[in-house]
Amino acid sequence: MKKWVAMIGFFGLLIGLSSCGQRNQTYEPEIKTDAKEVKLKVWVDLNQGDYYRSVVDDFKKAHPEKKYDITVIESESGRAQEYLQKDPESAADIFVTPHDRLGQMVESGAVYQLTKYTDEIKQENTPTSVQAATYQDKIYGFPTTSESMFMYYDKRVFSEEEVQNFNDITTKGKIGINLEEAGADFRETPWFMSNGSSLYGENGEDPYGTTFNSPEGVETLTWIANLQKNKNVVPVNADEINALRSGKINAVLSGVWNTEAIEEVLGKNMGVAAYPSADLGNGEVPLYAFQQCNIFCINAFTQYPLDAMALTNYLTSEKVQIKAFEELGKVPSNQMARKNEAVANDPVAEAVIEMTTEEHSVLMPKIPEMNVFWQHMNSLLVDAYKGKIPQTDFPKSLDKLVDEITPEKE
Repeated sequence: MKKWVAMIGFFGLLIGLSSCGQRNQTYEPEIKTDAKEVKLKVWVDLNQGDYYRSVVDDFKKAHPEKKYDITVIESESGRAQEYLQKDPESAADIFVTPHDRLGQMVESGAVYQLTKYTDEIKQENTPTSVQAATYQDKIYGFPTTSESMFMYYDKRVFSEEEVQNFNDITTKGKIGINLEEAGADFRETPWFMSNGSSLYGENGEDPYGTTFNSPEGVETLTWIANLQKNKNVVPVNADEINALRSGKINAVLSGVWNTEAIEEVLGKNMGVAAYPSADLGNGEVPLYAFQQCNIFCINAFTQYPLDAMALTNYLTSEKVQIKAFEELGKVPSNQMARKNEAVANDPVAEAVIEMTTEEHSVLMPKIPEMNVFWQHMNSLLVDAYKGKIPQTDFPKSLDKLVDEITPEKE
C-alpha cells in the first residue's frame, strides 16, 4: 500500500515524459526475431531479485536451443516509465509495473503491444487482472498479481458474522480508517462506486465518464462526513498498529503489507475478512476497495520481442506465481494458482481473493487523467470529514471536483 500511495505523487512526473501519445523517435532498435544468442535485461521489484533469478535459470534450462544471457536487476517498479523514457536503449527489455501506469506508458509509446500469448492471458487470469493489462482493447502486459485491501479484526471482540456489516462492527467495537490524512482518497474513493457512481466511466477509461456529482455521490460523501460523529470510527494511518496494540481500535482496513505486524499484536486472535457492507444512503451495499495488479510489460524498444514475450509468459506462469506466493507473499492473478492448496488455505490470501472479486472491489483506473484526480480528491474527502465543508455544499463541491478532473473536449 505504501508503494502504491507513494506512486500517486509520481504521476506528475510522468505527464512531462509523454510526447502527446507519440513514440519516442530518438532510438529505433534493430529487431532480431530469429537470433540464436539472446541478451535480455529484466527489472523486478526490490528484494525480489534472487527469486526471479532462479526462475530465469529454470527458463534457460528449458530452452537449450538458444544461448540466453539474461540479467535480473532489482528496481523501483513505480519508476519504470521514467527510466524507459530517459534511455530506452539501456532500459530493461522486461519490467514489472503497477497496472495504473499502463495508460501513460501506452500514450508515451514506451510499452510493446503483445502479439503472442494473449489468448492464454485471457483464459488463465482473473477477468479484472486481464482488464488491468489491457488498454483501449489491446493487451500490453502479463498479469502477475491481483491484490486489494481487506479488514483485520480481533476475534475476541467480533464474530465472523458481526464483521460482515459496518453497523454491527461499530456497535460492538472500534474500527480504524484513514479519514484525515494523505491516502484517504485511495481508501474511500471506491465507496462512491459501491453506491453506483462511476470514476472515468464503467471501465475506468472514459475521461468524461465520472458521475461523483450524482445524487448517489452526494449520499456517499455525506455518509463519509457523518463518520466523524461515530465514536467507534477512529481516524488512523501510520499509527494503526499502535492503535490495535493499545486497544484504541479492534479492527482496521489495511493490506498484506501489515500482516506480520498485526499478527504480532493479535496472535491467534487475528481475524481477516472482506470489507463489510454498509448503507450509504441507498440500501445496503458491499464497501469496495481498489483492486491493484502488477503486470510484466515489454519495452517497446527491445531488440528481442519474441524472446521477451516467451520469457515473460514463463515469469507469470501458474507454477511461478504459486512459488512467488510461497516465497514472496504475492497473491496470484492466475486462476489455477489461486486454487493451489498453499494459496487457498492461507487466511490472508483467502481474504484477498474474496476482495478481488467484482462483488468487493473495483479496478483502479489506469488512464493518465488519474493524475489530476488524485490532486483534488483527498482534500475533498478530508475536508468533508472534518466538517470544513457544510453538507449543504456537498453537491456544489462534487460538481467542482468533476469539473476539475474532466479534460476539456477538443
